[in-house]
Amino acid sequence: MRHWIERQRNLLDFTLSSLLRRKGKNVALALIYTLVVFSLGSILLFTQAIRKEASLVLRDTPQILVQKLVAGRHDPIPLDYAGKIERIRGVTGVRGRLWGYYFDPATDANYTFMVPRDHSFKPGEVSIGSGVARGRSVREGDVLTLLASDGEPVIFRIRGIFSSESDLLSSDLILLSEDDFRSFFGVSGQYATDLIVEVANRKETTTVAGKIAQILPNTRPILRDEILRTYDAVFHWRAGLAFMILSGAVLAFVILAWDKATGLSAEEKREIGILKGIGWETSDILLMKFWEGMVISLSSFFVGILLAYLHVFLGSSALLEPILKGWSVLYPEFKLAPFVDFYQAATLFFLTVVPYTVTTVVPSWRAATIDPDLAMR
Repeated sequence: MRHWIERQRNLLDFTLSSLLRRKGKNVALALIYTLVVFSLGSILLFTQAIRKEASLVLRDTPQILVQKLVAGRHDPIPLDYAGKIERIRGVTGVRGRLWGYYFDPATDANYTFMVPRDHSFKPGEVSIGSGVARGRSVREGDVLTLLASDGEPVIFRIRGIFSSESDLLSSDLILLSEDDFRSFFGVSGQYATDLIVEVANRKETTTVAGKIAQILPNTRPILRDEILRTYDAVFHWRAGLAFMILSGAVLAFVILAWDKATGLSAEEKREIGILKGIGWETSDILLMKFWEGMVISLSSFFVGILLAYLHVFLGSSALLEPILKGWSVLYPEFKLAPFVDFYQAATLFFLTVVPYTVTTVVPSWRAATIDPDLAMR
């Protein structure tokens, strides 16, 4: 065993010195290799981390949401629907929820208005997210003027601004009282945006949703699991879009790596011929080329993954935000909790390291099996 380890160490020393003799080409290849791993790794890490974050945030969403549909579009739902749903066996509670979107021409941003379940807002008071405060350059105690649904300006007094720790949920959020919400959007007191249904047994949510759709055919019950699957699909789709954008660069790298790995230069062939001439076995040359491929691919892979990790979790994914965060202009400033899916990291490893290492061995085997005199010519 000691002899084997000593042999590998000597081969590795020779491999490193061989790489340094051609450091210009090898450094250029390693830089491109690292850039490709960094790009793909950033997308993988960001997608996995934001999906994990979304699953934690949505964990407390209502078990069933009920929306009214008119011509396939979401419409305010009558509050008397709650009485019909409460009579379904297994339902423990139904309440209306008021929320909506508002486009602010002053900042070209969309705000989310919501009436919290328990609140103590006085008339004309609001609490706003830090994204709204930044966009409007306002602070606690200032006034916020917005145009109501009838076109008349409405002045709100800012009671508080949510802390930056909750930016992921509250960056574009405006909380206000029920009376102010109904007055601002012109929503009648007999309607809500949607209904929240609580079910005693989680396993019965699908059955209850089916009964709601049967009793109220103009409604659409939405389960919590369906919301989670939708977000999962959206992040998968955006990650796929980013991969497609990078596919050209990846293809260029594959062609470069294939050309570098399969085509030995005259200098490399002469080196193999000299090694064969001084007594090296074919297996020694193959092992040396194996270590050469491993040194370049492994070092590029680990440096690329490390840079991707720093970019996503310490650099707030500055290069990926526009593609993966969506359409909102009030991007929340938040740091993702570090989360690494080792299955996907292993997949990236096998798709980048293994093919390159294998392609470095095959042409070397061809050169090592020919006569040393021919190889040196």
